[in-house]
Amino acid sequence: MALTPLASAEDLEARGVDTTETARVVAMLAVASASVRGAAGSPISETTSTVTLTGTWDDTRVPLPGPPVQAVATVELDGSAVTDWKLDNGRLWRRCGWTSGCPGEPVSLEITYTHGMPEVPADVVDLVCSLAAAGLNAATEGYAARTGVIAERIDDYSVQYAQGAEAVATVMELPERTRRWLRARFGGNTGMVTTR
Repeated sequence: MALTPLASAEDLEARGVDTTETARVVAMLAVASASVRGAAGSPISETTSTVTLTGTWDDTRVPLPGPPVQAVATVELDGSAVTDWKLDNGRLWRRCGWTSGCPGEPVSLEITYTHGMPEVPADVVDLVCSLAAAGLNAATEGYAARTGVIAERIDDYSVQYAQGAEAVATVMELPERTRRWLRARFGGNTGMVTTR
């Protein structure tokens, strides 16, 4: 199931961006949202996901990816429903750890839960709009705008391309500093969550 973009055409319009090319606007918002979510390691907006994690008897608390966790609907341990758990600050707690047999043997946990933010923060909406607007401008200006041109001179014609750390593959690529900020704010060490 595809997630709703983190910003809308109305958000772009509020920032003075021309949204008359509807199909292109929808595509750029989707790509910009995917870029931000990928960097964050989280869907950011509220969604329901089913994830499969590994637990062991000595893991009394299993962290759920994609904070903040709003609610947990179901938990299955090796295919069997369990209900003797509690949600504790974005982690599932179980008194005797997560085991169904031999201590130390890893188990498979399938968890369906609601997580993410009910409303996308304004700074994230603004970031997505900036990326989408850059994508729309690049598409309008043509290929040269998407190839890393950072300076152009007319007399004795010259073109300067970004290189090394300045080089950007596309206008949707986020700088490392922004990626770290998103990961620290929304991520965790458990990886990206996808819905199904």
